[in-house]
Amino acid sequence: MRATAQERSGPLPEEPGICFFNGIDGATGEYLLPPLPPSRLAAAARGEPRYQLPDAGSGGGAEGSARDLAAGFDAGDLGQSGWGVIFAPSVGGAEREALAPLLALRRAQASRLREARFRSLDYRPGESKMRFLARHNVVPGAATPNRMPYYLLLVGDPEEIGFEFQYQLDVQYGVGRIHFDTPEEYERYARAVVEAESGKVRRPRAAAFFAPSNPGDRPTARSCEQLAAPLAATLAAEPGGWSVRTHLAERATKRELQALLAAGDAPALLFTAGHGLCFQAGDDRQTSLQGSLVCQEWPGPGQPIDESDYFSADDLAPDARVAGMIAFHFSCFGAGTPRRDGFPVPLHGRREIAPKSFLSRLSRRLLTHPAGGALAVVGHVDRAWSWSFAGAGEDGPTLRPVFESALRRLTGGYPVGYATEFFNSCYAELSTVLDEEARSSAGDDERLAQLWTSRNDARSYAVLGDPAVRLAVAPAA
Repeated sequence: MRATAQERSGPLPEEPGICFFNGIDGATGEYLLPPLPPSRLAAAARGEPRYQLPDAGSGGGAEGSARDLAAGFDAGDLGQSGWGVIFAPSVGGAEREALAPLLALRRAQASRLREARFRSLDYRPGESKMRFLARHNVVPGAATPNRMPYYLLLVGDPEEIGFEFQYQLDVQYGVGRIHFDTPEEYERYARAVVEAESGKVRRPRAAAFFAPSNPGDRPTARSCEQLAAPLAATLAAEPGGWSVRTHLAERATKRELQALLAAGDAPALLFTAGHGLCFQAGDDRQTSLQGSLVCQEWPGPGQPIDESDYFSADDLAPDARVAGMIAFHFSCFGAGTPRRDGFPVPLHGRREIAPKSFLSRLSRRLLTHPAGGALAVVGHVDRAWSWSFAGAGEDGPTLRPVFESALRRLTGGYPVGYATEFFNSCYAELSTVLDEEARSSAGDDERLAQLWTSRNDARSYAVLGDPAVRLAVAPAA
């Protein structure tokens, strides 16, 4: 019999020199990765190949490294920024036909000034980002829409178009991905975007922040207190007429989340922070439940976890009101799972963590909901690390300002692929800084470990859905 939340203590006191990680093993209720000293993570950072990105330039920062959209083009206007689709080899005629309404809409918008700013492209098996761009006569650097559109939608299985390709392409471009099981699901998603863009779907100018703080659990205490709560406060203080609702700690229950998504005034923007449910490779539940959101009902580390403790695709009711919504999940595997571990820690190595790469079933359910799908889901491929925003110290790296900037762009009316550009720039910049510090024999283990986790954390955010969608809300008064 497991202990109740009332019987267990609150968050444990900090233990200097020990790193606790997000992600709960659904079979045991233990952390997916056990707590480790920073020296173990620092050893992983020092043991990796050089981090310099192929197209990073010498500056490393977002300002001076020729990334993002080229000067003179407006990211909010598809006629200037352009839009393209990249199909995996296995995507057949039925799936392409199902997407026809979305493609027709984007063609009309993107080719308004120049025909070349709309592109329909095919991916070749095993192609790297550099080879893909070279095949289309595009050189690395800032995206120039006359050569390659800025917004690019990948359509296909991550086993065919790998996550690594998506990460690398996303450094310069606004990239999103969809992959569904049936043509009907592709048709549902295309219809959801077209209806939102035509004004048939309008959500209230409201954002909701959902973050449990499970008993005795450091990671959720941090993500609730040091990420979700400050982000909610920042957004509430912004002009623009946005209302902000918080469902934090004891209010972040499964029942509360179900009610929130079923309400007639469900928010346009949903931000969640906490543990993602995880399973070991070979577990039959992995593809259906991995990335589900662990809620406040779970009584904490080491306690069994059952279906009453987490929110999965099966818990998204048929009458849920998610049409026109954009969801942002800070949780392990919230967007998808790679075949191989992207955080190779010594003694674990870059092991195989799933039989194949796949997208989160909860995210796919949100995007293809029968009553009207969400427009996009932003989440993690691989594990999420609370060290990327917590405990950095005054001079350490932290991604919290990156989250703030991304949310400001979203609520300011920009497309999701442009709003998340801050994470890509942060990834590129931290890659350069990490390369320098990893080669220093005097490098501090804790700082190096934090740089490494922050860099990988920024890289692993992915947009599921069309990167050109924006929040479907009425204009500000």
